[in-house]
Amino acid sequence: MIKIDAGGSDFRELNEKIRAAEGDCEVVGCLGQRFIGAGMAGKTIRVRGISGNALGAYLNGATILTDGNAQDAVGDTMNAGKIVIRGDVGDAAGYAMRGGAIFVKGNAGYRAGIHMKEYREKIPVLVIGGRTGSFLGEYQAGGRMIVLGLHADGKPVVGNFPCMGMHGGKLYLRSDCKGVVFPERVHTRPATAEDLNEIQAPLEEFAERFGYRFSDLIGAPFTVAVPDSKNPYKQMYVAN
Repeated sequence: MIKIDAGGSDFRELNEKIRAAEGDCEVVGCLGQRFIGAGMAGKTIRVRGISGNALGAYLNGATILTDGNAQDAVGDTMNAGKIVIRGDVGDAAGYAMRGGAIFVKGNAGYRAGIHMKEYREKIPVLVIGGRTGSFLGEYQAGGRMIVLGLHADGKPVVGNFPCMGMHGGKLYLRSDCKGVVFPERVHTRPATAEDLNEIQAPLEEFAERFGYRFSDLIGAPFTVAVPDSKNPYKQMYVAN
């Protein structure tokens, strides 16, 4: 693995070094550089330090592994590949992602999964091990989001206003969600065996990457949230 020292480099220079490297890279001394790995494919990038905003934006097949936290907009509009965060993430993780998978060991900020979408066989997956802030899944149009609430210390697994404007995809919350208020046009129910089968593979990968037992993750109650209409705003249009 080729070692690249990020110290003293701005994000443009750092990404040029990563692109020019023939093979996998280890970026050391990262100090908040943005857009690391943006649009890249065909290699693994290990980031040591704190990455800046838009880590893996437009990712097109590469794998990004971090040792710590990441800032806002991780995986912004990513198309394929994987991003693994061993700490927490800021706001808007998975913004408009349309393929690939993001695994976050810790917590996520506001608006995780906003505008997620899917097309045919491209179904993005966002797994968050801890809690999330408000507006989780805002305007979600597709994909699968899984929030596990590990080490939540009795706090709700999700903040206020989850699933606002949701009109596609599925949200899985490892909780009975008592006290969580969902919008009127979102249907919630306890997860069935079929639901849990859909998320078995990403949960197994999450457990393997972060040192959990799959049986412990899947053994707790899950709540599933789905929109009750593919077009929840149809009645607001002049021409239906």
